[in-house]
Amino acid sequence: MNPDEDNDDLINELNGLLERVDSTLDSTDKTAQAQSATILSNVSLNNKAGDEAGQPESSMRQGSKARFQARQARKTAVLMKNQPAIDHDADARLKREAELEEKTIKRICEELDLRIHEINADGHCLYSAVADQLALLSIIPPSHATYTNTRLVASNYIWSHPEDFLLFLPDESSSSSGLMSPRSFEQYCAAIRETSVWGGEPEILALSRAFNVPIHVVQGTSPPVIVHNPVGAPADGDITDKEKKVVRISYHRKMYGLGEHYNSLRPKGNVVKNTLQTILR
Repeated sequence: MNPDEDNDDLINELNGLLERVDSTLDSTDKTAQAQSATILSNVSLNNKAGDEAGQPESSMRQGSKARFQARQARKTAVLMKNQPAIDHDADARLKREAELEEKTIKRICEELDLRIHEINADGHCLYSAVADQLALLSIIPPSHATYTNTRLVASNYIWSHPEDFLLFLPDESSSSSGLMSPRSFEQYCAAIRETSVWGGEPEILALSRAFNVPIHVVQGTSPPVIVHNPVGAPADGDITDKEKKVVRISYHRKMYGLGEHYNSLRPKGNVVKNTLQTILR
């Protein structure tokens, strides 16, 4: 076959293919549409250059390149076809749930005279939020108020009190349905200490006991405040008691796109206190 005719056939095939790709794309996916248009444009320009040069070798090279680009376009078509359809109703529902959660948490904070102090959403949020509170309560010095230190404390406490935590830790081994193996437990504690794995109820309890301080978690669902005590019944204690040293953090299930998140809850008066300290320095 004549190389030029071969190119014409490929261009026609590519045209039809890209039209099918574009028809499967959501109208908001401008990036993918632009990439498809670029492929087609490049093929056309390459063939035009080959025609002007009048060299069969050039046409053959362009034909080979066109075939390669056609294969790339086919891959794009397959990828776009396998993309899940956008569920606008589900997106709207999640948005409403996030707004309701935010409204509920802020209302509770108003009742408790607290304000949300934003913590980085980096996987260390629980440990950073607790560290911020511990420094605020003068339980640890500000220089030690890092997620690295609170992670180490949580890990060491769980490791040294396995009988208090093993029943509540998930066994993710496919070969067992019982308690964690010693090896799995060791890996769990190491992950707390050395990685950015998120923390949850076991780690909150460990930090409460290790620092001997209650930890109250404000959330957008019922109950609005979860109480973790270092000793005694979990729900003992007055959540409105401002005199007692209590770590207060907020738990956000819907508000942040990356998933579950914790923030520190500081007293509103702390804003004035921090401002005065800055002025006096």
